[in-house]
Amino acid sequence: MGFIDVIKERAKSSIKTIVLPETEDMRTLEAADKILKEGIAKLVLVGNEEAVKKSAAEGGFDISGAQIVDPATSEKTQGYIDKLVELRQKKGMTPEQAKEILLNQYLYYGVMMVKMGDADGMVSGACHSTADTLRPCLQILKTKPGTKLVSAFFLIIVPDCEYGANGAFVFGDSGLNQNPNPEELAAIAASSAESFKLLVQEEPVVAMLSHSTKGSAKHADVDKVVEATKNPDLALDGEFQLDAAIVPSVGASKAPGSPVAGKANVLIFPDLDAGNIGYKLAQRLAKAEAYGPITQGIAKPVNDLSRGCSADDIVGVVAITAVQCQADDNK
Repeated sequence: MGFIDVIKERAKSSIKTIVLPETEDMRTLEAADKILKEGIAKLVLVGNEEAVKKSAAEGGFDISGAQIVDPATSEKTQGYIDKLVELRQKKGMTPEQAKEILLNQYLYYGVMMVKMGDADGMVSGACHSTADTLRPCLQILKTKPGTKLVSAFFLIIVPDCEYGANGAFVFGDSGLNQNPNPEELAAIAASSAESFKLLVQEEPVVAMLSHSTKGSAKHADVDKVVEATKNPDLALDGEFQLDAAIVPSVGASKAPGSPVAGKANVLIFPDLDAGNIGYKLAQRLAKAEAYGPITQGIAKPVNDLSRGCSADDIVGVVAITAVQCQADDNK
C-alpha cells in the first residue's frame, strides 16, 4: 500500500467534514467526485448550487454526496456575518463589509464554516495564491495555542528511495516564510517534526540545511542556521549540506558522531527560495509525490494547494487535512 493510501485509510477511520471553496475550478469538482467515491471525507462545496451542479455535470463528475452551500441563500450566513464583525471590529469591520466579503469571497466563507464548527477543515489554493488562502485563516482562526509561527511544509514521497523514512520526508518551510530568523527557523523545525510524526508515524530526525556542514563555510547565512540548531527534545542537528543530512556514508565522513547526519527525514531549509526550489527539484526530477504546502500552526486545519496541482493532489491533501483534524480531536 502506498503512503497516500495509508493516509486515506486513516482518514476513513473517523470521517471529517472538509470545505472546498474553489468550486469554479474543475479540478475541485473532479477531486470531490473521487473523495466521495472513496469515502475519505464528507464535503462541503461553497457556491451557487445550480452553477456547481451544472459544472460538475459538464465534467462528468458525480458530486451528489456533497453538501452545496450558497452564501447568498444559506440560513447561517447572517450568523457568519455577525461573527466576522465581532472578530474584526477592532480593524474597523462593518456589517456591510462583512456581508460583501462573505457573499463574494468563498475562501472567507469556508474559513468561517471552520471557525463556527460547521466544518472540521478546509483545502484551497488551486486557483488562489498562498497569501489569499492563508490571509482569512490568520485573521479569523489565528495561530494554535503554544505555536510561535504559522509555517508550511511539503510531504515528499520519493519512489524507490533508501533515504529518509523509506523515501518519505517533510520539507519545511517550503511555502510561506520568506527569510526566517533563527528563532523562527527553530520554530519551523519543531512544528515540522510534529507534523512528520503525525503523518508518517515514525520518529522525526531533523536536519538544519545549509551550504555548509559543521563549519566548512563561513557566512552570515550559515551563522543563522547554526543559531537555530537548538532543541534538546528532538533528534536535531546541523548545519548540514543536503548529502551530509541524508546519505549515511557522507554524513559519517562530514559529521562523524552526529546522531542525525545521514539519517534525516525532516529537512529544514534556510529560506523559502531554497525550500521551494528543493521540493520542485524532488518532484520534477526524482518523480516524487509532493503534497502541500501543508500548513502547521493554525488553530484549525486549513491547507493550501499549489496552483499547478492535479485533482489527485487535491484528494491527497484532503486526506492529510482529515488526519490533522483527527489529531486535533485527540488533543
